Amino acid sequence: MTDSITIKRFTGQDPELQRYLPDLARLRIEVFRDFPYLYDGSYEYEEKYLKTYTQSPESVIVLVLDGEKVVGATTGIPMEHETEEFQKPFLEHGYDPKKIFYCGESVLLKDYRGRGIYPKFFEEREGHARSLGRFDWSSFCCVQRPENHPRRPADYVPLDRVWSKFGYVKHPELTTTYTWKDLDEETESPKPMVFWLKPLKGNA
Repeated sequence: MTDSITIKRFTGQDPELQRYLPDLARLRIEVFRDFPYLYDGSYEYEEKYLKTYTQSPESVIVLVLDGEKVVGATTGIPMEHETEEFQKPFLEHGYDPKKIFYCGESVLLKDYRGRGIYPKFFEEREGHARSLGRFDWSSFCCVQRPENHPRRPADYVPLDRVWSKFGYVKHPELTTTYTWKDLDEETESPKPMVFWLKPLKGNA
């Protein structure tokens, strides 16, 4: 990282965060256009999505700034503050959503990748979750696309090995759907998602 790059951590209800939300929305729209998300974003969707985080007193939003430009971000929130779709698979498999901290997106502009920023996203989210003192698990989910998807780049490599390196384990039994509009779609449609888990406590 260079001297111009800083990392700032906010809680969702931090008033200082408000001025960065439009830039965070633009960043999400830009990064998630790429495979595997293929997200055809809108500010209306972003406003609804980010509202979940800004309404939670225990959420965390970590921004990567180059000067005042938002070039990266990651988020996290107690699972109990997430949607029913996200909580349902955990309830069905005997997990208590109140004991799970859900890690949302990690987005970073291409020019800033490979500079040691990505590991800090995990450190910041997990550090925040541990500071709250009541979570047994850290979790995130990712979209599942078929191997023969027409927009799958020839050189695409899933991040499974990276996530495993950070201590997360894929749980194929924990699945849900999340709805957004793909680049090739006329309307929104549900996308299959699978969860990964990491214990935050030694006895989890």
